[in-house]
Amino acid sequence: MSEKRYRVYSEQLKRTFGGRVHKISVDAGFTCPNRGGTRQRPGCLFCDPDGSGAVGIDRDVSLTEQIERGKEVMLRKYKAKKFIAYFQPFSNTFAPVAKLRTLYDQALAVDGVVGLAVGTRPDCLPPEVLDLLAEYHRRTDFWLEIGLQSIHDATLAFLRRGHDYACFLNAFEGARERGLRVCVHIILGLPGETREQMLATADEMARLQVDGIKIHLLHVLEGTPLGDLYQQGGVEILEQDAYVSLVVDFLERLHPETFIHRLTGDGPRNLLLAPLWSLNKWEVLNAIDAELERRKAVQGAEYLRNQGGR
Repeated sequence: MSEKRYRVYSEQLKRTFGGRVHKISVDAGFTCPNRGGTRQRPGCLFCDPDGSGAVGIDRDVSLTEQIERGKEVMLRKYKAKKFIAYFQPFSNTFAPVAKLRTLYDQALAVDGVVGLAVGTRPDCLPPEVLDLLAEYHRRTDFWLEIGLQSIHDATLAFLRRGHDYACFLNAFEGARERGLRVCVHIILGLPGETREQMLATADEMARLQVDGIKIHLLHVLEGTPLGDLYQQGGVEILEQDAYVSLVVDFLERLHPETFIHRLTGDGPRNLLLAPLWSLNKWEVLNAIDAELERRKAVQGAEYLRNQGGR
């Protein structure tokens, strides 16, 4: 544990590489099976038309150039000289193995890139792709990031995810069998989910002892089906205090060894309909730290209490 009351992924990177390491998000031209293999269909209920996390990426230049431009920004802002190439928008394993290998190798060939993070969906991880990812796990600092969002099948169906929780478990077990480190993405505040259901997702992530987790709040973006529902009054959004309290409860239920990659999110300003309070990311993060301190809470405390009671 660090100065924080949870296990911070960025600090693990510093320990591993002896200094600042920053992720550079890249768009390698992938799409998503939930869009029928195109970028024109709406996909999941909440997804940005350009793919989640595509803010600031210039997809009109090559993968190498995207990384080089990202390096310039990170060097100027943070003096960083080591980088993780993060394949972020859409499903970055949704292609033949030969194409994936070419793209991943291209990223690793850029000077200063010391690792890869590959974001994808659980239904885009067949055995041959997992075998390929295991090769990169053996040769570099590698994380597989899987978008799950919720363990509840009714929620996944409402979100039009196109897969169920069993699909995630199958992909997760395949990754674990190959020794891959997995970071799971979940969303808090999904329509129709109760607090108890959201915390059940935390309990399940603790049971699985996932290597890492990204906690996102639900962003409502213009131009998405969720945005249309919101504008019709059909979606309730968490207030900041409720979100902060929920994140702390979630952290207490996670396994204490799980790395925390993210505790909130920042949607594109030009598309964000709600919650507008999320635009002040540091205020949200500071509020989470303050609530942890106020409660004297730490990551894994509730998990350990439950283990001790068995």
